[in-house]
Amino acid sequence: MSSDKPGFDQALIRDLANILNDTNLTEIEVEQGELRIRVLRQPAPVQAIAMAPQYAAAPSAPFAPPASSAPAAPAAPAAADNRNAVPSPMVGTAYLAPSPGARAFIEVGDTVREGQTLLIIEAMKTMNQIPSPRAGVVKAILCEDAQPVEYGEPLVVIE
Repeated sequence: MSSDKPGFDQALIRDLANILNDTNLTEIEVEQGELRIRVLRQPAPVQAIAMAPQYAAAPSAPFAPPASSAPAAPAAPAAADNRNAVPSPMVGTAYLAPSPGARAFIEVGDTVREGQTLLIIEAMKTMNQIPSPRAGVVKAILCEDAQPVEYGEPLVVIE
């Protein structure tokens, strides 16, 4: 469009451009009689930034198991697959004692009765006591104190 045409209004075009900037629109069009003005803004190009994973820069990979724990790995699935394992009824953080520094609710070799508290799972700021589903002897404790646990994850083996 050239400025010598009748009806050309630079102030209107500036106003439309300001509306684009103020509203983050990319296009605006107005029509008055035979005059039609369309203001178009090209969006800023999106640049992809490749980022290396944070652990890649570390001298040793954090997911590599220590050499001393390698033999213990096969024993854990065997205990977890045990039909006598007590599964977690919820997602949360497992605590083996009623408070920090207190004696644990149970230890391996203890005889427990049905309904006795095995551990506590904190979920949504609520402490939930996990009772023993049956009487028996504690053969294994499959979680650590203050460890996050998932629903269905085996916690304790009672035979």
